[in-house]
Formats: sequence, C-alpha cells, structure tokens
Amino acid sequence: MFTKITPLLLVLILGLQFAGAQTKSPRTAEQYNDRGLERQNAGEIDGAIEDFTTAISLRPVPLLLAAIYYNRANAKLSKNDFAGAVADYSKAIEIQPGDYAQYYNRGMALLAKGDVDAAITDFSKALELHPKFPLAFSNRGTARKTKGDVEGALSDYTRAIELDPKYSDAYYNRGAVLQEKKELDAAIADYSKALEFAPKFSDAYVNRGGARQAKGDLDGALSDYNHAIDLKADDAGVYYARATALQAKKDLNGAVADYSKAIQLDPRSALAYANRAVIEAEQGRNAEATSDFSKAFQIEPSLRSSFKKFIQTRHLKVLP
Repeated sequence: MFTKITPLLLVLILGLQFAGAQTKSPRTAEQYNDRGLERQNAGEIDGAIEDFTTAISLRPVPLLLAAIYYNRANAKLSKNDFAGAVADYSKAIEIQPGDYAQYYNRGMALLAKGDVDAAITDFSKALELHPKFPLAFSNRGTARKTKGDVEGALSDYTRAIELDPKYSDAYYNRGAVLQEKKELDAAIADYSKALEFAPKFSDAYVNRGGARQAKGDLDGALSDYNHAIDLKADDAGVYYARATALQAKKDLNGAVADYSKAIQLDPRSALAYANRAVIEAEQGRNAEATSDFSKAFQIEPSLRSSFKKFIQTRHLKVLP
C-alpha cells in the first residue's frame, strides 16, 4: 500500500492592471482596480475584493469592466469562493467573450466546485481560442480523469508535454494515470521526468516510491520516501507510505515508528492504526494491538472486514 498524493493544479493567469493610476486615494474605477491588485498581491484579499466591487459600481467602460470582474473572480478563487468566482468570470466573458484566460480560469473554478462537465467545456473553449495552451490541456486531462476518461486524460497530458517539454505537473499527472493502469515502468519514467524539471516535487517522490514498491523495489521506494520526507516532513501520508515499505522489508520497529509519526501528524489515520496493530500483534503485544485496532475501526468501521481474519487468527478481542 502507498499513499497517492493528488496534485494541486490551480494555476491562475494574472489579472489586468492599468499602469500609471494613483492608488493611495482612488477615485476612479481604474484607480480602485489598481489598488485592488496591489492589495491582492500583498495578500489582502478581502480589501482587494472590496476595491474591485467599488470599481464595478462606478460603471467603467466595457474593457475595464471585464478586467475588473476578472480580477475580482481571481481574488474570490484564491479564497475558495468557487461559486462567486464562476459568477464573476461569467460576467467578464459576457463582456469580452474572446479571452481564453477567462474560460480557463472559470474552468478551474468549475473543476474545484465539482462541475466537471462544465469545466471540460471551458477548457476546450480556452483551447479553441489558444490551441497551444499547455495548462488547459493538463487541467482538461485532470477533469477527464475525474470522469473516468483515462485515455482522454492521457492524450491531454501528452499534448501538454509536447507543448511544454519541461512541464513537471503534466509528467506527474500522466505518471499517476499510468500508475493506476499498472504501467509502472512508464509511470516511473514520467515521475523521474517531473523530478528532473522540479527537483523539490515531493509528491512525485512519493508516487514514484509507490510505483517502485509495487514492482518490489523496496530500496528504491525507501530512497524516494526519504527524499519526500526531507522536503515535506509534516506530511502524514509520506510517513505512512515509508512505513509500509519498512514493514515489507521486515524492519518492524522502523515501521512502527513511522506509523506512530503518521498518527501523530494525522490522528485520524485509520490505516496507520490498523497496520501498527498488525505489527504489535506479531510482536506479541496484544494489548497494544487490540487498542490500535479498536481506534482504527472507530475511525473507519469498514476496515474491520479487511482485518477480520487476522484478528480471529490472533485471538484478539477487539471491541465491536
């Protein structure tokens, strides 16, 4: 077993800023827009949204109005206000329907809120307007993967890589699809490419480690998990993944230490409790094993069936 890390692909295209505006004491829509962008760049998202809203209320010319809706949408998207972002991108598109960036970003907001079909439509429209846009191919691939269209996802990730041969996220995403298809050598090659262009891509180390582990290369898997922990030492999933490899190598004390670390970082990691319980039972520590199994099943009752035979064989009295 290994923990699969889902990549984050929320890549925004910067909003428009009109140069030369005075932003300390704004009076015009243009000035409020520019101060909003300054606030957004400084991390003052609520203040930015307030400025964009004031700018809209001043009824600027259509080109500027579209830009302000677009900028406010980006700010809302950064706050995970996906519905608000979609509404503002839609306003911008009504005014200026030929801008590929607005379809792309609305697609990102739609994908984030789970409206996958609409997201695919927007990514496709962005590509109709800008056929050599690798981000849109990659994210349409993610949307297609979400719908179970594996071949469509692979095609989109491959096209993204053709357009940008150093696009680490696209290699990573294609690798994840190939890994799910059990094409492990190809997946490892893609993760390696992702790491060639993004050496601190911890998720790529984790997934490459999982692919190597699935091939029986436990030393290679452990090397990858170690790299991932060096880069992201507070990720419970990485410790869990390394624990499974240590357990497979019969380094039971090392595995217990990593399961314990995973539990420390994520107290609701049911599988970490259950797998630690297996080792504790094998070591004759039945009281600890019983306690850990009980905690695991309280968190995730469906796990009980997976460990039922082991518990019966060891004569453990796990609470119902």
